[in-house]
Amino acid sequence: MRLNRIGTTDVKVTEISFGCASIGNLYRAATDQEAQDVLQCAWDAGIRYFDTAPRYGRGLAEQRLGRFLSRMPRDAFVVSTKVGRVLSPGAPMAEVDGFVDPLPNAVRHDYSGDGLEASLENSLDLLQTTYADIIFVHDIGTYTHGADNAAHMEAFLGSGFERLVRLKEQGRIRAFGLGVNENQICLDVMDHGPIDVILLAGRLTLLDRSAERELTARCRRQDTSLVLGGIFNSGILATGPVKGATYDYEPATPEVIAQVTHLQAKAEQLGVPLATAALHFARRHELTASVLLGTAKVSSLQCNLAALNTPVPEAFDRHFS
Repeated sequence: MRLNRIGTTDVKVTEISFGCASIGNLYRAATDQEAQDVLQCAWDAGIRYFDTAPRYGRGLAEQRLGRFLSRMPRDAFVVSTKVGRVLSPGAPMAEVDGFVDPLPNAVRHDYSGDGLEASLENSLDLLQTTYADIIFVHDIGTYTHGADNAAHMEAFLGSGFERLVRLKEQGRIRAFGLGVNENQICLDVMDHGPIDVILLAGRLTLLDRSAERELTARCRRQDTSLVLGGIFNSGILATGPVKGATYDYEPATPEVIAQVTHLQAKAEQLGVPLATAALHFARRHELTASVLLGTAKVSSLQCNLAALNTPVPEAFDRHFS
């Protein structure tokens, strides 16, 4: 599997990566064995970049990933996790934020230097490693925090950003950036200082190309790589414009249904399924360092990998330009 460099760092990631939200029991409980099986499937397919976060099952995904990767040589893989949420012991819960049977941890948002470092240290313990290859500042922005984001930005730009620079200099992390669902917050942070990479969910897809208005040009100028998540826009690019299809975790509007119907027709003109087109579009973008695939099911991972291994016509890029 091809390796791509993150920004100007020495971190290299496989062009396909494994996202761990589902093994944190997103929407449905997965057993420990199911989690280990799908991670092994990813490894056997050549995936060597794994992304997780404290949010995923309140540490459950990090714990499961750490257990799996502890059997592998540390220099054989790249792992990223996220900061901005600090976990602490809490009460058992049946479900929280869409995660079923999470670990009994409480959470607080803290984007200050001390908060980011506390989040990192807890994640390193769960991941059973002494350093993180990539750290993403998770969900900062109005998409998640609304009016409260001003205080979070003040904390991050006041001490959080510089703490990440220092942690990188110390070798505790090898690269850092943002893990977000919106474009503007990326531009705002890049005005403050350089970042190596952005994990951008849902904003550079076959359906939603809003990142191309301004963000991609900035990334080119500042040597910032992209890791693309949410490439099916929470479902509709995988299911097609069917009844009940979802876009950005909400029922798709008639306007979105019409857009996807048009995209599906264009894909069919090339003899390519819509989901396959969505996968190839994400991987083929010039700024894409890696495309995240996330599932707790071996069969789903194998299906997506098979789609990516299916050649597309030479006219593909021109057809969807």
